[in-house]
Amino acid sequence: MSKNIPISSLSFLILCLLMPFAMMAQQNGIIKGRITTSDKKPAGYVSVALVGAKSGAITNEGGEYQINKVKPGSYILKVTAVGLQSQEKSVVVNAGETVTADFELTENLGQLKEVIISGARNKYKVDKPSSSLRLDQPLLEIPQNIQIITSTALADQQALTLSDGVLRNVSGATRLEHWGEIYTRVNMRGTRASAFRNGFNVTSDWGPVNEDMSFVDHIEFVKGPSGFLMSNGEPAGIYNVVTKKPTGRDFGGEASVTFGSYDLYRGSLDLDGKLVKSGKLLYRLNMMAQNKKSFRDYEFNDRYIVAPVLSYKISDKTTVTAEYTYQHVKMSDLGSAYVFATDGYAILPREFTISEPDLKPTKVNDHSAFLNFQHRFNDKWKLTAQGAYFFNKQLSSDIWPANVLPNGDIIRTLYNFDAILDYRFGQVFVNGDVRTGAVRHRILGGIDLGKKQGWFDWSQALALDSEQQPFNIYNPVYGSPANGIPSFNRSIDIKDRAASITDQAYTGLYLQDELGFLENKVRLTLAGRYTFLKQESTAAGETTTLKDNKFTPRVGLSVSVDNQTSAYALYDQTFLPQDGKLESGKAPDPVTGNNIEFGLKRDWFDGKWSSNLSVYRILKKNQLSASPNSTPANPVSLQLGESRAQGIEFDVRGEIVKGLNVVANYALTDYEITKSVEEYGAEIPAGTKIAGYAKHNINTWLTYKLQSGVLKGSGVSAGFTYQTDRSSWTWASSGQKDLPSYFRLDGGLFWEKDKIKVTGNVFNILDKYLYSGAAYGTYYYWQAEAPRNFRLSVSYRF
Repeated sequence: MSKNIPISSLSFLILCLLMPFAMMAQQNGIIKGRITTSDKKPAGYVSVALVGAKSGAITNEGGEYQINKVKPGSYILKVTAVGLQSQEKSVVVNAGETVTADFELTENLGQLKEVIISGARNKYKVDKPSSSLRLDQPLLEIPQNIQIITSTALADQQALTLSDGVLRNVSGATRLEHWGEIYTRVNMRGTRASAFRNGFNVTSDWGPVNEDMSFVDHIEFVKGPSGFLMSNGEPAGIYNVVTKKPTGRDFGGEASVTFGSYDLYRGSLDLDGKLVKSGKLLYRLNMMAQNKKSFRDYEFNDRYIVAPVLSYKISDKTTVTAEYTYQHVKMSDLGSAYVFATDGYAILPREFTISEPDLKPTKVNDHSAFLNFQHRFNDKWKLTAQGAYFFNKQLSSDIWPANVLPNGDIIRTLYNFDAILDYRFGQVFVNGDVRTGAVRHRILGGIDLGKKQGWFDWSQALALDSEQQPFNIYNPVYGSPANGIPSFNRSIDIKDRAASITDQAYTGLYLQDELGFLENKVRLTLAGRYTFLKQESTAAGETTTLKDNKFTPRVGLSVSVDNQTSAYALYDQTFLPQDGKLESGKAPDPVTGNNIEFGLKRDWFDGKWSSNLSVYRILKKNQLSASPNSTPANPVSLQLGESRAQGIEFDVRGEIVKGLNVVANYALTDYEITKSVEEYGAEIPAGTKIAGYAKHNINTWLTYKLQSGVLKGSGVSAGFTYQTDRSSWTWASSGQKDLPSYFRLDGGLFWEKDKIKVTGNVFNILDKYLYSGAAYGTYYYWQAEAPRNFRLSVSYRF
């Protein structure tokens, strides 16, 4: 008897399995409609709910909503948004029928946007990602763990840059190195997360420059497989910084000043409005200036920012937006935060430094420009085309020891650390939402183009100290190094003297169809991406070339258990080119991998807060890990054979009860080599843990605002970060220690009335000696965080 099942029998079996679901769908009804403003514009992101029931929906950009699986009966349909006068309609739903209920709000589009923005000021949760993530649908329906940090959370926590406590808002995200707050290395799921801005991959070996939070609207963390979504993203995840755009209001903005410990003085201005009364030409302008010193001598970080944005509405369907951001940074030597010793971590005072008072400052000029074109053909199809240009020039130095002796003697070497980054990107993609019979199709297709060039020069190295007159960490003397303060020869352009050059060009073609069955309760995602890559790396006068093409599929399944709960599964493959150099001098091969993720998402109490539970496994080949033999003058990596990252992540965010907003998360991460690999004569056996993560990572941040009484508008904030089984970003040598557990407690008070808000926070309340670092050959290095310190901000909205 044949074991093969005939096609007709298989079809009958599937039909029998789907029949109960189809019958249930026919027994229920659907309510749908469109909400517009008084000027006949679509009202997006407005809440629609059935009074007394758990069902509801949020309108899309076209003002449309749909509530599925409504039991037959009579209902009151209510439209609400913070700051709006609610509207209600009576509807009767019959079995198997669709009821249409449209609304027209009394507000115009500009007023609607203003009240939505105002209402969002106290929220830690959003329901939909930015258009730069390309997925034009609610987070609840996307088969992937995506966490979004709102501008309100950033303001409440008084975050200044990405390295300034931002990562506490996302499960499993850790900061390994911060290079004086000019760069931040973010690791998730065991390896480095790729850095994006407005949908463009700006990751480099050293960079990008930390975005100042003054011009940041929100930050999107895409956990796990992201290569399809965002060009060449790391399989561990990416973070996408979304900058502020015009909102369409007549005129508004915010001015704020911040004071803090270590002579922190900072002022910012955010202007938002119309350049013409018709609203066709909008603007947004953000400016910031800062002076900031440190708890360590000779260390400072001064910067100023200018970020103008113009948006021109060609028609009701077409908009062009142009933006430019200039970040200027003047700061101390990039290595001034590092401390070195042979006996272990944190054996010297937190304020200790190996820097010198007369070292020339680091100067960075960072430019970025974006042009975005959006055209909506109709309520079903939308086209987006955008381009970006990044140019970064850095003149700096990095202090690092030539050796570290047990008696504390070191010879400090000063390297020049100059760089130019020149990145150009283009993207065109289309979003569609159509039906074929009972099946809904959310279609995404497009092309990515990128060219990333980098010139890095650290070829000049001059010793500050001598063997006869070394610098001693236990008895430091500043101001008179044996060889004086060196001066580097910068008469030749960086591009002509670069010690390392990278030149990467890629083209990616992708297509995705999300098929929605049973009134979109079951969503099957089928997608594929084809990437063409050419990469040249030049070091020590030798150039290596890599050319490769790769097709990577993507399959996802998302099922709505009810209107506020979904379960998902995702399979994705990765193809990621890598910068850097191996000890052999060769360029590293691209990362390839298979990624599997399962999750459960839920919105609670009509979407006021959400939870996300995910379980993942990532198998990778050719993953890079920092080599113990790496130095600033010769940064080299190890290339692993096969590795596996797996873990569990849980996130909660939003308003739990009236006035109480919460961000809480936990991550369990495990990352190890699964196949032995031979590197430079030494075997790294299977089962070896790969450095670069904390096995257990817990974060919380809570704010509570009094809703009534004499102290109405006052509130309290508090949060902590706790990490255990913490490893550095390189392997320790035999007998060397790993990093200890980490616990940091922050908190403060705030008061808000009308347009004024005063926020004060104390950081590291317990005054613990906190640090990151690594075991490095025969010694240790670490970077200490600030002792207990405070910030006070006063802001005025207008």
